[in-house]
Amino acid sequence: MKLNFYCIIKATFLILSVSFQVNAQEHPSLVLTRSGVENIRKELGRVPLFDETLKRVKEEVDLEMASGIDTPIPKDYSGGYTHARHKKNFLILPKAAVLYQILQDEKYADYVKDMLMQYEAMYKTLPVHPKTRSYARGKLFWQCLNDSNWLVYMSQAYDCIYDYLSEKERNRLENNLFRPFADFISIGNPQFYNRVHNHSTWGNAAVGMIALVMGDDVLLERALYGIKDDGLDANAKDDDGGFIKNKDGKAGFLANLEEPFSPDGYYTEGPYYQRYAMYPFLIFAEALENVKPDLKIFNYKNGVLLKSVNALLNLTDADGEFFALNDGQKGMSYYTEAVVSAVDIAFCFGNQDKSLLSIAERQNKVLLDDSGLMVALAIREGEALPFHKKSVNLSDGSEGDEGGVCVLRTDQAGLELVFKYTAQGSSHGHYDKLSYSLFDNGEEVIQDYGLARFVNIEQKGGGNYLKENKTWAKQTIAHNTIVRDEISHFKGKYEEGSKHHSELSFYDLSNQKIQIISAKENHAYPDTNLHRTMMMIEDSSLGSSYVVDLMRVVSKDIHQYDFPFYFKGQVIQTNFEYTSNQTLAPLGSKHGYQHLWVEGIGKPLADNTKFSFLNKGVYYTITTTADMNDKLFFTRIGANDPKFNLRRDAGFMIRRNKSNTVFASVLESHGGYDYVSESSEDARSHIETIKVVYDDQDYTALTIKTTNNVSKVIIIANKQVDTSRKHKLRIDGRQYEWNGPYLVH
Repeated sequence: MKLNFYCIIKATFLILSVSFQVNAQEHPSLVLTRSGVENIRKELGRVPLFDETLKRVKEEVDLEMASGIDTPIPKDYSGGYTHARHKKNFLILPKAAVLYQILQDEKYADYVKDMLMQYEAMYKTLPVHPKTRSYARGKLFWQCLNDSNWLVYMSQAYDCIYDYLSEKERNRLENNLFRPFADFISIGNPQFYNRVHNHSTWGNAAVGMIALVMGDDVLLERALYGIKDDGLDANAKDDDGGFIKNKDGKAGFLANLEEPFSPDGYYTEGPYYQRYAMYPFLIFAEALENVKPDLKIFNYKNGVLLKSVNALLNLTDADGEFFALNDGQKGMSYYTEAVVSAVDIAFCFGNQDKSLLSIAERQNKVLLDDSGLMVALAIREGEALPFHKKSVNLSDGSEGDEGGVCVLRTDQAGLELVFKYTAQGSSHGHYDKLSYSLFDNGEEVIQDYGLARFVNIEQKGGGNYLKENKTWAKQTIAHNTIVRDEISHFKGKYEEGSKHHSELSFYDLSNQKIQIISAKENHAYPDTNLHRTMMMIEDSSLGSSYVVDLMRVVSKDIHQYDFPFYFKGQVIQTNFEYTSNQTLAPLGSKHGYQHLWVEGIGKPLADNTKFSFLNKGVYYTITTTADMNDKLFFTRIGANDPKFNLRRDAGFMIRRNKSNTVFASVLESHGGYDYVSESSEDARSHIETIKVVYDDQDYTALTIKTTNNVSKVIIIANKQVDTSRKHKLRIDGRQYEWNGPYLVH
């Protein structure tokens, strides 16, 4: 069915190409349409959110115009002056062009024309960028990716002043600038353009957007389906170590819609890059819908683009910041322009989901186009409904069968647990199978490190990825999951990691008081099987929710297993003795261990290890089943980092030598500290003991006893997980019977 729809789209395009030239002559027609302009002018002064956005944009553009036009000869990496200047140019010019359409003030059209003509004069003789780091160097920028950014935005500016220009001026721009530009980033750089990756999505959208403005059906077909017979080496790699040649040979915008997105709308590279790619995906789709509505692009793959907006919003914390899955810079949120456009377009071209309006209200801005007006009008009429982020399990892989990401949320507390059991995630993936992070009301409690990069800060590696991204951030020890023998999953090799994905065992999000996700990883290490089950339980006897974590490891031989927790906050108390090191030494020599200082070493004193910390005024305690031969480490990131490229974050790690073992943990929040009154309340753990009372290939069982003498038994089925399956198990002389893959009693 998937292939058929791809072919139908192509056939439809060929049928419509005869009439395309006529349809494309109405301008503007991409994201701002002629009828949309008329509607906007009629409503000016009566739609508060739209009017306020327009005011801010006008102030921004007027200030920029007053400083004059600068199109310097390119020479810098990200963050350098020439890079930043050309980026500012492509961001400001569509805004100026929109102001011309809405306000009918020709000074804005003149500004757009003058800048485009400066680029036309420059581009005819412009060589490739002098910086040689990228696998696909651009001309205006050090990589073709940013050149594509430029063309996506400049296409919109050109569309808005198309009729303002003379035929001679349009021919000059199209023949000397736009067509050569589109050819350069596509047929001139097939290793960049003809692949499945967020880079090529930008390239495809760039070529397609300018094709729609110029009425060029050859370029449009290239945008939708890629370059035929590109001759690319199937083993060639990009700057991040990812394969350039995609496995099935498909390329173009439709292939980038097909392969990276799961049926649930999850983007395999992770939410940070999904956010980045959403702009070209949605803006080009909007342009296609406006110019070629018969293609029904928003219906492609069962409406995956519209689903992806909802999925992306669900991958944010309480503050709207994206979870740091794979390469992801912390602090990026749904307030970014790319998600503003995604929300507006999804509302306009989807089923007008009114919960999206509440996100638009928080963003406090809209697109200055047809979709932005529709959103602003609906908000004016009071139609916004709350966007409730609930627990969600999002599949990964184009068919939804390559693992996934699960977010467990509670209503009682602000806890959000993010459990990752995905495929590799393309070249931006990390080696962290069955890892997790935990948030409390938007604050990190157990963190994922994210990426090692200072985006657009020139002083730090030209704003590009630092070598520590590979030596630390991608490595398994940088995450909250199991590491065997100080070696990363798949030995940290992209080719091997790309062959495999974790497998969902089961999940149940139907009961708000008990939510559970369970998944397996059988390929990260040879002859070793990993099975992790995570639960979020609301317990009235404790007055709060807590997390239960069962990491089960089965191997043929004895191995060293390291189990880290990267906690945020200050150590308060432990139930074990430890020695703080007077001098620091790295924990190991490779696979990320070389970047961990050992600050303290301890040993268990009981069959439970208990560790409490204070973060943002809330107490947390991790209680873990212990083996008396375990070693306990306090660690800190930053060893072998002479340029201080890494954050100095703290960690707590359990080391155990076993063949088969279960790391069973409970993480609870309790009480708090008021920094104004300097009062502490409920500062001690409510968990008295936890114990693994049964473990074999069929079942794993855990008992939890609280300080107020309430006990729970949790049993997980390790093999037979059908919801209708009946189970019986005798533990310590007591018979338990239940249906389905788990029991909480």
